[in-house]
Amino acid sequence: MPARENGHEEPVIRDNRKIDPETGQVRKPTADQPEAPAPAQAAGDGELQAQLAERTADLQRLQAEYTNYRRRVERDRVAVREQAVAGALTEFLPVLDDIGRARDHGELTGGFAKVAESLEAVITKLGLSSFGQKGDPFDPTVHEALMHSYSPDVVEPTAIEVLQPGYRLGDRVLRPARVAVAEPEDVPPASDDNVEN
Repeated sequence: MPARENGHEEPVIRDNRKIDPETGQVRKPTADQPEAPAPAQAAGDGELQAQLAERTADLQRLQAEYTNYRRRVERDRVAVREQAVAGALTEFLPVLDDIGRARDHGELTGGFAKVAESLEAVITKLGLSSFGQKGDPFDPTVHEALMHSYSPDVVEPTAIEVLQPGYRLGDRVLRPARVAVAEPEDVPPASDDNVEN
């Protein structure tokens, strides 16, 4: 090393970068630079591989848990929304019944008719639909029988009159249709006297 004026040696600067910053080329190690450390032995590699596999499995498990959490949160969010909409729409059912009765009696005119149409449009947009028509086959899962009779005009239990329409939100029944039901009259069984031996 060259000596400085005050008698001290000048510092030695070694550039250990692998890539030359001026040319961008990979440098070859010089004699004074040590070689890169040799890769770990096979026993060390096995341990590293085991740790890598364990960390990968942990990461995959964590990712699966997060994905399941997101799905569960989204499903719960949809269920809460549906319950809230169903609860609000259930409160409007008596108002819709009043509007239907006013329409049946010809009292739905003027501004009241426009308000009723707007209300029905908004409720339909939210997914509420009415059901229950005269002549529908009786289905105890969606109909509530308030009256019962027998009739020769029907071949199966049938709603012959709708006393109050039913409402559903999607597949969920908010209120069953209240109906009068007629069943076919009993037909006398065939007599055994007509059977030939």
